[in-house]
Amino acid sequence: MQTAEGLFLCTLRGRLRLDEQRILVGDQVEISGEEGRGVVERILPRLTELVRPAIANVNQVVVVFAAENPKPSLLLLDRILVHAELARLDVLILFNKGELAAAGAEKLRAMYAGIPYETLITSAKEGWGLAELQEKLSGRISTLAGPSGAGKSSLLNALLPELDLEVQTVSVRVQRGRHTTRTVTLLPPLPSGGLVADTPGFSQLALEAGLGAELQYAFPDLNDYRDLCQFRGCLHRREPNCAVKKGGSSGRNLGPSLRALPALIGRSGGAHLLESGGYYGKTNQRFSFGS
Repeated sequence: MQTAEGLFLCTLRGRLRLDEQRILVGDQVEISGEEGRGVVERILPRLTELVRPAIANVNQVVVVFAAENPKPSLLLLDRILVHAELARLDVLILFNKGELAAAGAEKLRAMYAGIPYETLITSAKEGWGLAELQEKLSGRISTLAGPSGAGKSSLLNALLPELDLEVQTVSVRVQRGRHTTRTVTLLPPLPSGGLVADTPGFSQLALEAGLGAELQYAFPDLNDYRDLCQFRGCLHRREPNCAVKKGGSSGRNLGPSLRALPALIGRSGGAHLLESGGYYGKTNQRFSFGS
């Protein structure tokens, strides 16, 4: 456990071992002990909880996609953003490996910044954007999200060189990274004071059943259009006089939403495993994730 007095190696008080609420990475706890050893007496109430990977009290999701190698799946990115919005977590999008496709990275940055999301172009290799990233992580508890091969471990090594995390090359044939992170780990504090959780990459997600029309509220760029539709409860698919579809056809930056929303709404009548995935849950509305 990280405390104001340093790290403590702790065990659970016996009654906590019998409790249905298991302790998670990121939990805030009360401990007793001295000289670096202690006992966890109480788990404090959680502000947020992610189901898979299991971690508590995160308040920011850092979505990491490579600008190239592997090519970014925008549908996967959109789905991650939906889960972050439903979980009411702040979002920072990183287009990493910017040195491989600078023009393409800038095009993606501009598109998602216009929604608007906080968006940076980074390069762990060249050091691009690392100072800005440190600033965005300051004072936050963040978790990384994104596919294997996007460079999450390389970015963490650039921020905290003493970590020396394992990194792997991307398969040329399938354009997919190999899993190098296999467990959830809350890393040592950054120089800026923030905390970052390193988590496994993923390729699948499960949506909670029955979300239906609620999904449209996970797209902030639809806010100016949603209430202008002719029909209350419009799902922005085939309904007549849909202001959202008209806004997209007029050239407004609704591309990510119009790409992801129909597919997600069409599958949300039950708990469906989508072909590529996302991430989040919270204390009173939990989402599951696959790998």
